[in-house]
Amino acid sequence: MELTNEFRVERPVEETWAVLTDVERIAPALPGAQLQEIEGDEYRGIVKVKVGPITAQYKGKASFVEKDDTNHKAVLKAEGRDTKGQGNASALITASLVPDASGTKVTVHTDLTVTGKVAQFGRGIMADVSTKLLNQFVEQLETTILAGDAHPVEGASLAAAPLAEPKSSPNGADAGEGPTVRRLDHPEAEPVDLVDAAGASVAKRVVPLAIGGLVLLLFVRGLRRRRSS
Repeated sequence: MELTNEFRVERPVEETWAVLTDVERIAPALPGAQLQEIEGDEYRGIVKVKVGPITAQYKGKASFVEKDDTNHKAVLKAEGRDTKGQGNASALITASLVPDASGTKVTVHTDLTVTGKVAQFGRGIMADVSTKLLNQFVEQLETTILAGDAHPVEGASLAAAPLAEPKSSPNGADAGEGPTVRRLDHPEAEPVDLVDAAGASVAKRVVPLAIGGLVLLLFVRGLRRRRSS
């Protein structure tokens, strides 16, 4: 499914671009997300979502496939798999920034594919959910990060460890160090409650079904009473 959202921040486009393309910096503001590792241009972490009593945790990775500093356009590819093997998700996210008076207008287009429990939500509900979650992100972005509070999350620690042993050439000389991964020890994120986030959207779909079921039940009972009499 394809989703399009827009938001505005009261910051110049260059400043906003620098912040939004700094995944490590904005990660704490993303609802339900926890950035765990960074290896080069690849970001790894988990996203937690809740559907009623069921909580799903997607472990995955994301990386920029395009980052145009001149035209302020970025394309991020993300993919994750449910840790219990009950579904997966992938998204191609395109963000475009343009000056808007003294601030910046951001347009986010998401091409989303979801399987598993979360897939029971249709495009309409997912659009409402994405809008609400984006508003939460923007609020956090403006009140913390863009407000100058860009310090690491309290209690977080950062460690670097080699992902692979340095490779050696046939003559025994080192062929260069292997890639390294930085591990971020951030507090676990609270899962995003999709039913709560959808709010009225779910009610609009569930209530008519419930009323229809009640009407059908009363109709069937009426027929039975007529036959018995």
